[in-house]
Amino acid sequence: MNAILLLNHMNYLAVIATGSDSCSFLYESLAGESVSDGEGKPPSKRMNKHHTPSAKIVRGLKDFVSKELAFKTERKDNGKRYSLLSGSLSMALCYVQRILRQDPPHPHPRILCFQGSPDASQQYIAVMNAIFSAQRLMVPIDSCMVGSQHSAFLQQAAHITGGIYMKPPHPEGLFEYLMMVFATDLHSRRFLQLPRPTGVDFRASCFCHKKTIDTGFVCSVCLSIFCKHHKECSTCGASFSQNKSSFVTGQKRKLSTN
Repeated sequence: MNAILLLNHMNYLAVIATGSDSCSFLYESLAGESVSDGEGKPPSKRMNKHHTPSAKIVRGLKDFVSKELAFKTERKDNGKRYSLLSGSLSMALCYVQRILRQDPPHPHPRILCFQGSPDASQQYIAVMNAIFSAQRLMVPIDSCMVGSQHSAFLQQAAHITGGIYMKPPHPEGLFEYLMMVFATDLHSRRFLQLPRPTGVDFRASCFCHKKTIDTGFVCSVCLSIFCKHHKECSTCGASFSQNKSSFVTGQKRKLSTN
């Protein structure tokens, strides 16, 4: 993160932490002394060790973890928890909108998702809405997966928005991957041989049970996906019979001939 701020004095940086109960900004370079002023000049004040980005992020992360533990104690919920990826993406897009509405010049925004937890099928709709919003804003979503599994959500995010998805094969060299792959600006990426995924998992989650499915039924009105046939769509209320339902697979859609 320090390297990104040093690459260009006009670079801005925001760090968002994602938990199972909340999302929070850990660091925002616009609010500190590490970015230039409105005229594009570098800051004149020196940052001491207590005001560096790393120090602020460490303090913010400790506070965030403490709040997450407090939420867990209050709820007394021992059920399965999942990361609120959709909340973090929404906060990042709102931050991007605020930057774009300021007076130019400003660099082209992009989002890097650094994730170690598996996908939560319950968030499929919210995550896909955030991905399509990023596509509309022309904001690439880069994804660095450090968990034991691949992320179908982040694979689709990188594919749809034109970002980079990567699961480093050697986690001990994570810093090199971040610097040589994800830190490169959008203009320079056209001249580099960047890693590309061999395939994208296009599977969706059903709206009825929030489970990832390979095949299912799609409402012909609102495109809601269900793992089993229903007489009525629970989203828009449209009624349809079995022979009029659309059939969908993980990567391609095949409509019924009836």
